[in-house]
Amino acid sequence: MNLLQQQPQVRRSPSSDSARIPRWKRALDIVCILIASPVLLPVMAVISALIKLGSKGPILFHQERIGHLGQRFMCLKFRTMETDADASVHEGHCARLIDSDLPMVKMDSHGDSRVVPFGRQLRATGLDELPQVINVLRGDMSLVGPRPCLPCEYDRHLDWQKERYNTLPGLTGLWQVSGKNTTTFNQMIRFDLQYDRKKSPWLDLIIMLRTIPAVIVQVQEIRNNEKSSGRPTRKMGSPLKPISQPIAFTERIPGGTPVPGAESIIVQEELWRSK
Repeated sequence: MNLLQQQPQVRRSPSSDSARIPRWKRALDIVCILIASPVLLPVMAVISALIKLGSKGPILFHQERIGHLGQRFMCLKFRTMETDADASVHEGHCARLIDSDLPMVKMDSHGDSRVVPFGRQLRATGLDELPQVINVLRGDMSLVGPRPCLPCEYDRHLDWQKERYNTLPGLTGLWQVSGKNTTTFNQMIRFDLQYDRKKSPWLDLIIMLRTIPAVIVQVQEIRNNEKSSGRPTRKMGSPLKPISQPIAFTERIPGGTPVPGAESIIVQEELWRSK
């Protein structure tokens, strides 16, 4: 039985050592942000200008999310939708993904009239999440970890699924570099649990290095899908195609995308650490 098919049986106590944030994680986050700041700051300035010129409303979008041990915090993103966008539509989309075997695709992956100019590109590349560097500096998040979810999503989690909050949420993570939009909700949870149990400075560095190639692959797939399908627009709430086969950590992602599996990345981290 592979790791994705193993369902944890016991929820760990929030007071256990596994739920504590190691000191190295905070130090690694600060060092990496300082090193990347000469690139991050100009990029964020350009994105801010594009949003301001392309649509009316604030540059940043504030949304309450669930973080470490279920604590709530205000998560920051670049605003990529109109200010009057109905949040209940997104909440309904998330509920369908949680309750089914559907791939974890973004709601606007096939078109959404509520997205502002350049918003779709920002969302596809994950650049809309760059302001979460501020959340990292505040201590609400880490550079690497599970994605923070909405309170309405958290309420639908089973007890064993809530173990993913035993660590800080992150901008990128094991799930993001192991298939992301081609995995189901439960597969995402298991990637997060696997990361929580295996996290180390070396694993965090490897995941960071894998993030850019993974984003490039995702953008290429989006472009290929648009060319082959003529960019169809899916109506809000229309059904997605379920994933018929579970994804093992050592398997390739459906569709032939050679994205490394979680087990492969962890093995690389262990080899790197042993050198």
